Amino acid sequence: MTRPFKVLGIQQIAIGSPDKQRLRTLWVDMLGLEVTGNFVSERENVDEDICAIGSGPFKVEVDLMQPLDPDKKPAVHTTPLNHVGLWIDKLPEAVEWLTAQGVRFAPGGIRKGAAGFDICFLHPKASAEFPIAGEGVLVEMVQAPPEVVAAFARLAG
Repeated sequence: MTRPFKVLGIQQIAIGSPDKQRLRTLWVDMLGLEVTGNFVSERENVDEDICAIGSGPFKVEVDLMQPLDPDKKPAVHTTPLNHVGLWIDKLPEAVEWLTAQGVRFAPGGIRKGAAGFDICFLHPKASAEFPIAGEGVLVEMVQAPPEVVAAFARLAG
């Protein structure tokens, strides 16, 4: 079984809370992460601060999220570790191959994410039609830009 793509590394972790200011107190004020942006989406029911650990192609994004409406879905705050994001070298090929293997994806398909990269999500729960899923964990697949793909190739080389 030959995979037509590679998981290069961790792109992000996303942490949810009813109040992202409490998350900022720990991650920004205490641990010193830099806030690099903010993303608000009614469709995704999220107000998130995008923070960074490290730099260059090995930078890891830490998203601090709160819901716009705590009574709506997705409920970005009900699972404190909301999701893990993985750098993928060839996202469309990965989605096609994984779907053919029975991996369940969340609705929405490939789309632009908060940081501007193409993304999609593996569903946290399997179904009869797609028996492979995140087993309770939402997994975001993120198209790595060329400089990240090249940096990981050099590292592996």
